[in-house]
Amino acid sequence: MTQGIDNKVVVITGGSSGLGAETARHLVQAGAKVMLGARRLDRLHALAEELGLGTESIMQTDVTDHAQVQALVDRAVDMHGRIDVMLNNAGVMQLSPLEMQRIEEWDQTIDVNIKGVLYGIAAALPHMQTQKSGQIINVSSVAGHVVSVGGVVYSASKFAVRAISEGLRKEVKPYNIRSTILSPGAVDTELPASTKAEGMAQAMQAFYERNAIPASSFARCVLFAISQPEEVDINEILFRPTHQEF
Repeated sequence: MTQGIDNKVVVITGGSSGLGAETARHLVQAGAKVMLGARRLDRLHALAEELGLGTESIMQTDVTDHAQVQALVDRAVDMHGRIDVMLNNAGVMQLSPLEMQRIEEWDQTIDVNIKGVLYGIAAALPHMQTQKSGQIINVSSVAGHVVSVGGVVYSASKFAVRAISEGLRKEVKPYNIRSTILSPGAVDTELPASTKAEGMAQAMQAFYERNAIPASSFARCVLFAISQPEEVDINEILFRPTHQEF
């Protein structure tokens, strides 16, 4: 599964913990050159030390700011001369019924989960077009396939990721660029902690305690998609814990 990953340059947003951090661990072990962006710089420093990366391989990045995402990608290209994979991983999951009108959370969900993906694409795409190669991996969710009560806005953002990714797939054919959507179910990360609404927070915590699988399950999916021969384009992987019904 690690064949073809050695020396690939991979940029990861939301790279300080959870899915991003675990994927970085797997990629570094497979020989990839990783650039990590996230808001929590202290976490990035700790992860860089763990993985033996220099401080030049991390950058404080808020994906709601296009300039910061662009700077992250440009640094990777300046350091390594190219970008092979853009993993748009940063995301929030703020669940609540619409009647609660948690509008600030709606705005943040749209800014991080949709605009953050678009900004990642915008930053990486010109470099990949010039190279005539590359792969963009966007993170959707099971919630991008099924809508549940209390998850309307979150699901809307993850459906949007799938729509963006499918449109991207069709547009980049002339440039030999691959695109992948990863749609995980309950995976053991800090993501459920972003749900704060009374009732929903407790329900999510209990659901994840019963069902969540390790973050390594996501990392292995990333490596599988990246490791395919250049003529193979893995467009979507939808996976859940075996016991998860939703």
